[in-house]
Parts: sequence; structure tokens; C-alpha cells
Amino acid sequence: MTKDLVVEKRSQNEIVHDDSTALKVENLSKIYNSTAGRVVALDNVSFSIKKGEFVSIIGPSGSGKSTVLNMVGALDRPSSGKIYIDGIDMFSLNDSELATVRNRRIGFIFQSFNLINRTTVQKNVKLPGIIAGMSTDEADLRADKILSALGIADKKNQKPVNLSGGQQQRVAIARSLINNPSIILADEPTGNLDTKTGEDVFDMLKMLSHKFKRTIIMVTHNPELAESTDRSILLRDGRIEKDAAN
Repeated sequence: MTKDLVVEKRSQNEIVHDDSTALKVENLSKIYNSTAGRVVALDNVSFSIKKGEFVSIIGPSGSGKSTVLNMVGALDRPSSGKIYIDGIDMFSLNDSELATVRNRRIGFIFQSFNLINRTTVQKNVKLPGIIAGMSTDEADLRADKILSALGIADKKNQKPVNLSGGQQQRVAIARSLINNPSIILADEPTGNLDTKTGEDVFDMLKMLSHKFKRTIIMVTHNPELAESTDRSILLRDGRIEKDAAN
């Protein structure tokens, strides 16, 4: 999708956008029909997140945390409700347009890293940029710059499988930044790491938010990490039970 097409879509849908808002979720619901019956994963959830805000989403298993992340990441469509990222009505787009906007505006960090072990760190980091249409030279330059900022420039020619868990998660963070996304979604980013390494990775996310004004949404089971973010949204049974600044 070109920038002009995005602008056209916004015009067609008469989207009113506050420049300070990175994400707006309106009356979001997700219902699954299974052999066990009707399951309400999300029930009329609404919230907004400002640019540069670091927000944690917490709650017990089955509360809807992963479903929210999948909806915001445009990995799944809701049963009803709307999500706006930078004023774009995400689910007014067709699948192809949605994939393009997802690639360019959303960065993903996963608990299990999701790196390609048969290729190098640098190629892992630059892949979303190449998909977005970035030239190889520009992608190489951006990848090297980000890896250097994250302290792992010396690992760029290694394969992820040869790195420690903390180093692999830094590679995943670098990959999430390559297209300068509007929002970074972190799904249990410290879940597979030891306590000290997890704290280091979390501190890096805080630095990205506070120093570089990145908007970060993190799902976590760790209450101590959640309390260290700018704000926490507590989900229970698919609804927001509490939404408060820390």
C-alpha cells in the first residue's frame, strides 16, 4: 500500500485523528464458536494509548491478553469494534492492505524470539525492511545502526542459534525497530529469560520508550515489570477491570 492509498482510505472513512494518540481501541469484542460452545474472549474493550507511552497488559490466563495483542497487531480480525493506529481504521482495510500497514507500522517482539536460525542476525533484522520495499543498502545500514545501539553489532554475522537468550531477544527488538513502527507489541518478552537478563531486556524497552519516545504495549505475567511501566491495563474475563497509571 502506498502512502497515498493510506491517506485515501483515511479520507474515505472520515477518520478524526489526535496527533498525540498512537492507538485507539473502540468497543472491541471477539467471540469464538467452538465445539465447547460460544467463547467470549473480549467483551466491549476500549482504551487509548498516547505516543511514547509504555503500557503493560496484565491479567490471569484466559483473561484476553493475547487476544488483545493479536487484534492490535492485526493478526486477527475482531467480531466487532474498531482499532485505529495513527488514525487509520485498521479493519476497514482488505487483507493485502492490512498486511502492508502491519509491516510498516507495527513491530513485534515475541517470547520465543521467532528468529530464523539458518541465516545471520543482520538478515533477520533487515527482513521486515526488505519486505517493506527498503533497498538492500538502506536495510543493511539501518540494521547495523540499530544493532550497534543495542550493543550487539559484533554479532551481526552470527546465526541466532549461537547467541544467548538475551542476545537473541535484542536481535528481536532490533528487528521490531527496522521500519520505524508506530507501535511495538511485546508478548511476554522476558518470559524465556533468566531474571537478570529479563531485567536488562525490560530496561532496554523502557529506554526505547522514554528516551526515543517509542510506543510500547507489553503483555506480561510479571507484576513487578508491569508496575514499572507507565500504565497498566488489567483484563479479567475479556473485560477491562482496571486501567491506571503506575
